[in-house]
Order: sequence, then structure tokens, then C-alpha cells
Amino acid sequence: MRSLILIFFALTLMPHTVTAQEDEAAAQSNPYIKTSGLPVPRFISLASNKVFMRTGPGLRYPIRWVYKQKNMPIEVIQEFDTWRKVRDVDGQEGWVHQSLLSGRRTAYIQEEKGAILLRKAKTDAQPLAILENRVLVTLEECEKDWCRARVDNFKGWIEKKSLWGVYGQEELD
Repeated sequence: MRSLILIFFALTLMPHTVTAQEDEAAAQSNPYIKTSGLPVPRFISLASNKVFMRTGPGLRYPIRWVYKQKNMPIEVIQEFDTWRKVRDVDGQEGWVHQSLLSGRRTAYIQEEKGAILLRKAKTDAQPLAILENRVLVTLEECEKDWCRARVDNFKGWIEKKSLWGVYGQEELD
């Protein structure tokens, strides 16, 4: 009987590991945990040259990935308190603290063959540069099918369908 009590006591002292799903469920049921109120999903960018993506929304979760490119576009797909669940261009998902994120809008060229930066938002406009796949551009504005972008000393227009970092019907000022 005594060994049965000791086993029960030992089991009650075993630490419980909280999963990211349990944290998310707790956040949804807790009115004191606030979110940004901004739309989800949305694109933003990394604010630092060293950003840790974690497996869950907190410092106690292991680091899944270390990003080393400031201004890299990232998609926010969920919020939990001061943590944002994000997805990168390769489809990797994890949690990043909001202090490491920026509202600056950037995008990657997502066409294997690259994309042409044009002087005007027209397919027959004068080309300014050919941008290779995965080139990082800063978005200045986006209209229906085009985005005005800056890369190095070049400014021009790129077809929105060639970019990862902006939604198809999204417009930016």
C-alpha cells in the first residue's frame, strides 16, 4: 500500500509541459490577453538582423529558426498576447515576439525566372532592371495588379503576381 501511495505522489509531482495549442486555447478563453486588433492574416517584416522563431508563444519554447535578414517579409497568421505566429516564404511557421517585427512592407520576387522592374505600371513600359528570384524589394504602394517597389537605387513597378509579401487584392498607400 505504501509503494502505491509513493507512486501516486511521484506522478503528481511530474512536470506538465504546456503545448503551443494549450497556450492558444487559454488565450482565446482569457479576456485579459489582448491582441493587436490588426487584421490576421497580414504581411509585415522583420525589424532586426537576428530574430528567433520559436515553437510556441513564449521564451520557454525552443528556438525553431534564426532569421538573419532585417526587413524580410513575413506573414502573421495568428496572435497570442505579445507573440505573433508567422509564416515565412518557405512555409515555415512559428512564433516571434512583436518587438522583433516591423510594419514596413517588403516582398520577395517569387518567380523562378525573375521579374522585370518597369518604369510604369504597364506590361509594355520601359524596363529598368531584371530582378532575380528571391530578391528583396521595399514596397512603396500597390494598386490593383501592380506594386511600386524600390531595390537599391532603382524605383519602378512590378506585377503583384510576381511578389511574395502582398495579397492579390491588397492596396497600399
